[in-house]
Amino acid sequence: MPHNLVLTLTGPDRIGIVEHVTRVLLGRGGNVETSRMARLGGEFAILMLVSLPAGQVDALESDLGGLIAQGYKVTTSAAHPAEARPGWVPFRIEVEGADHEGIIQEVARYLAGRGIHIETVDSETTAAPVSGSPLFTMTAEIAVPPDLAAQGWQSGLDEISNRMNLEIRVSEITD
Repeated sequence: MPHNLVLTLTGPDRIGIVEHVTRVLLGRGGNVETSRMARLGGEFAILMLVSLPAGQVDALESDLGGLIAQGYKVTTSAAHPAEARPGWVPFRIEVEGADHEGIIQEVARYLAGRGIHIETVDSETTAAPVSGSPLFTMTAEIAVPPDLAAQGWQSGLDEISNRMNLEIRVSEITD
């Protein structure tokens, strides 16, 4: 029976790091089920849900140990089955505006306070075309409890939008 693990790696960005990690995983009979990988500044980060044949977990950790000596931080942890949320409604939140501290925290605090689960968040800061001022964008996918989905839970996001001078769009995911 395969074991599911969450594997994380962070460290210096270099060509070939993704190939190296996936080659080691494949050599142990493993498979990448889901992943997120990104260059963040001069660092590279990998977050993967992997499946491995029984008895290969310790060997995989040993195989990846050489990366630690190269300045990478590698962790593995047992993956727990995803919690089923029958009837929960998926939404996408898109945020845009001038970058300033606390945007992600404000949105996350609001959602958590209503029992809304954050599934994914992607954010980025870029320079405005003319002024070069930092612009913030964020896209989040969330799961809203069935008893809250038809209510006006988005009104608090409107308040955050006005207070923080942001554009926040909410749309139900129907695909």
